[in-house]
Amino acid sequence: MLSGHCARPDCPGPSATHYPGRVTPEELKTAIAAALDAYSSSSGRDIVPPAVLVVERPKNRDHGDWASNVALQTAKAAGMPPRELAEGLAAVLREHDGIDAVDVAGPGFLNITLSAAAAGALAADIVAAGHDYGRGSAMAGHVVNMEFVSANPTGPLHLGHTRWAALGDAIARVLTAAGADVTSEYYINDAGSQMNVFADSVIARMKGRDVPEGGYPGQYIADIAEVIATDQPALADSCDDATREEVRTRAYDLQLQDIKDTLTEFDVHFDVWFSESSLHDSGALGSAVERLREQGHVYDDNGAVWLRTTDFGDDKDRVLIRSDGAPTYFAADAAYYLDKKDRGFSEKVYLLGADHHGYVGRLKAIAAAAGDDPDTNIEVLIGQLIKVNGAKLSKRAGNIIELRDLVRWLGRDALRYSLARIPADSPLTLDPEVLRSASNDNPVFYVQYAHARACGVERNALTAGIDASVFDASTLSHPTEAALLAGLADFPRVVAQAAQLREPHRIARYLESLAGLFHKWYDSCRVTPLADDEPGAVHGSRLVLDRATAQVLSNGLELLGVSAPERM
Repeated sequence: MLSGHCARPDCPGPSATHYPGRVTPEELKTAIAAALDAYSSSSGRDIVPPAVLVVERPKNRDHGDWASNVALQTAKAAGMPPRELAEGLAAVLREHDGIDAVDVAGPGFLNITLSAAAAGALAADIVAAGHDYGRGSAMAGHVVNMEFVSANPTGPLHLGHTRWAALGDAIARVLTAAGADVTSEYYINDAGSQMNVFADSVIARMKGRDVPEGGYPGQYIADIAEVIATDQPALADSCDDATREEVRTRAYDLQLQDIKDTLTEFDVHFDVWFSESSLHDSGALGSAVERLREQGHVYDDNGAVWLRTTDFGDDKDRVLIRSDGAPTYFAADAAYYLDKKDRGFSEKVYLLGADHHGYVGRLKAIAAAAGDDPDTNIEVLIGQLIKVNGAKLSKRAGNIIELRDLVRWLGRDALRYSLARIPADSPLTLDPEVLRSASNDNPVFYVQYAHARACGVERNALTAGIDASVFDASTLSHPTEAALLAGLADFPRVVAQAAQLREPHRIARYLESLAGLFHKWYDSCRVTPLADDEPGAVHGSRLVLDRATAQVLSNGLELLGVSAPERM
């Protein structure tokens, strides 16, 4: 994976501070705020700037480079029609060096067209910013715990875990890029009866027997048994409780390591691996019950301990401690939530599978019972199932499609990109023939090829002696250049929106659109002149634009956990 564009480190490039008339989106906001102040003084009106001044790309490029509804936001308080205010602001903005035209549309929208020099200067900005372009502060101050995958350590990761592995990691990357403080966490379900069933399955295989009824099938159980028996042959001859505990611990360690290795192969990494059994061993479950009781939401009935979750919209109250004194899974959920809260996570994001809809209400009820706001302190995302045409059950696992097999069959990049480009709440069927093809029908190939092509353009340009330091932003005036620059300028907004909505598919769709804009520009504008032509400022400027495009494609692919190849 590349963290920057494909230019050599020693290649000279333009400084982003040398071009008068440049207008970035933030500078345009400043210019509009100044226009409000100037018009307020000249008109004698008391015009108060809005708390959030919006500047965005118009859907129709014929309406200019940027649009703002600032007149609609402020006109009522100023006691004047929005369109009249918009006309006054337009007159002031037309005097700005970097603005070519300002039109008033509809009830008072401002449509702003930048000069070619102001628009083109963005290319230099992007090259100067490098890996940081697109990163911002939209989510600054948010301290987020992202819990995802969290499969039981009793078998390999499979198709059902694949989508959240890709999406969870992409969401964490996008949130971080938008300024949030993110901790990705895997909750290891290593407590409960399933761990004893797992141990009994391994012991049976160590003794050459079939796994017990309800046990775990698959060659991986036999493989674990063989490793343990080879390392500790005495265990195979014993069958007491101590043996069972030892086998359980050893098998757990081996299977958890397999899960970690599979995720590493998928380029998914967790900051924290949190053991459920640690909640039991530390007494956290009992402590959680007492803390919730102090909040007034716990009661006793028929020998059991209950949390009154119906006070917070749940369909029924939930048992924390059974009448026999055994804690429920719900008690562990409550203790785990409080542990996250105690670790300073103001926002807890849970990514759960399609069969976990019933967990939403009860988890939000835990948050409310703990004194948190369930609308801001907890978020539960439910993902739909995926299918892969032609996928075969794993010979090793017996009855599942393994994530490891999918990665090796379809390729990590194709799998991660395809899973990230569809909204999580939409069912998804992957077509291996498309994902393995080197064609424009394959979205990841289409985007990666655009990056590789941009790198190829740069290699050819440098061989031809094109000098990127000879940069004149005003030469980037071709319609395809204006469209490409507009697309590049939109990247920070897309990243911020993807983070705020937890929707990394917006990054993927943006990259596909940008790749299309780049390919059209490539077909229309030459970076390397024809043999009879002398290189000039336009060629150096186009090389900078080419570098900027490669940088944004690389930055966007990185947010999805996908590589940006320089050659294909």
